[in-house]
Amino acid sequence: VQLQASGGGLVQAGDSLKLSCVASGRTYGRYSLGWFRQAPGKDREFVAAIWWDAATTEYSDSVRGRFTISRDNPRNTVYLQMNNLRPEDTAVYYCGAVAVHGNARRESKYAYWGQGTLVTVSS
Repeated sequence: VQLQASGGGLVQAGDSLKLSCVASGRTYGRYSLGWFRQAPGKDREFVAAIWWDAATTEYSDSVRGRFTISRDNPRNTVYLQMNNLRPEDTAVYYCGAVAVHGNARRESKYAYWGQGTLVTVSS
């Protein structure tokens, strides 16, 4: 599976942004997909994940209620809709694919990663 993330940019606090991650590979549909982010000087952290069948989603406490993860399997794409952005959301956002959804919050369990897209939120 190869992943290509896009959609990052510079926005103001309170604005919205939608990230996309396009996957290629025949086994894409078998993976749960997640978004992580890494702020300058910090470790990569879990943001959100969605099961392969889109029936179940998970969110970190810091984004729950503001971010929504979704996937369009026919288009091989996972999205992260980010609303009410805050300066602390500034980070490089990465999409990844994990075989077992029970591991969706664990970065080390992800088999594939996209290249990252930068989101900058100004105050």
